[in-house]
Amino acid sequence: MAAAVNLLDFDAAGLQAYFAGLGEKPFRARQVLRWMHRFGQNDFAAMSDIAGSLREKLRTVAGIAPPPIVSDRLADDDTRKFVFDVGGGNAVEAVFIPENGRGTLCVSTQAGCALDCAFCSTGRQGFNRNLTAAEIIGQLWQVNRALGAAPAERMVSNVVLMGMGEPLANFENLVTALRLMLDDNAYGLSRRRVTVSTSGLAPMIDRLRDECPVALAVSLHAPDDALRDELAPINRKYPLRELMAACRRYLERAPRDFVTFEYVMLDGVNDSEDHARRLLRLTGDVPCKFNLIPFNPFPGSPFRRSSPPRLRRFAEILMNAGIVTTTRKTRGGDIDAACGQLAGQVRDKTRRSGRPEIAVHEVRSL
Repeated sequence: MAAAVNLLDFDAAGLQAYFAGLGEKPFRARQVLRWMHRFGQNDFAAMSDIAGSLREKLRTVAGIAPPPIVSDRLADDDTRKFVFDVGGGNAVEAVFIPENGRGTLCVSTQAGCALDCAFCSTGRQGFNRNLTAAEIIGQLWQVNRALGAAPAERMVSNVVLMGMGEPLANFENLVTALRLMLDDNAYGLSRRRVTVSTSGLAPMIDRLRDECPVALAVSLHAPDDALRDELAPINRKYPLRELMAACRRYLERAPRDFVTFEYVMLDGVNDSEDHARRLLRLTGDVPCKFNLIPFNPFPGSPFRRSSPPRLRRFAEILMNAGIVTTTRKTRGGDIDAACGQLAGQVRDKTRRSGRPEIAVHEVRSL
């Protein structure tokens, strides 16, 4: 017997096409989409305004199967980290960060990461595979249910694709999930409340602009190619000149938007006054803001966090030039949920040599 089709893998257009293949009209797909995502329902029998014959048909050929939660931990600051089992010995992490008037969910897009950025725990443990669209949107689906919010009072108001993996390296599944996040029949989020973070895949930034423009964050971390080659090896393929050009093109369709440049602060590596001034020269013609990220240590890392005075001086130089600059508050550090600490559990297929062993978080049953 063929495996049931997971309806979480479809955006609205895909679901309509699937329903057409079942001989059903488009409005039926919209109904099921609302039940799945707006109401978090995975039982066809409970979809009360859908014909009984269709409910029975769906029960035999389809399913609604998000990745199961295997760990749910609450930090002292109310940050909440979820670990999801995505099969094959792999687990990925998502983090919910509550703040006054908003709740941000950080979502993963890959089991591991192939980019191997020097300061990131995820990249140090290797890469296994891309997540499916169902596994990406399923993190949001599961967290909404776990938080217990009514559809009209969703606690997740913002989604950032900044968890495990490089989102733009999993483009098709990413865009399917993004379209569901923006769809009024699903999660109905504003495109400014959905952020994709990339380490710098310049051609894919162009594709995102054309297919599903949302807020863009770029992990920059260095003002020149020599240093960025060391910290983020993807720079060797797409150097800063190409990356900045892609950022400018991304904003052409929405001139009032801006790019958020993320910059992890590494003591004695990229945090001098000269680094800040060169950063201003690099990004001078890109409408932008800066998000400075205090480095979050993990086992085996050679880096240290910049001192508070050094970080403040770096921020002052950027702000004095008229650039909006924020310093990210470290959240969830006591449960390894802070930026750069997500590691999950990954069966590495990259077989990287010379990478120091680091601890991965235990995946345990609730």
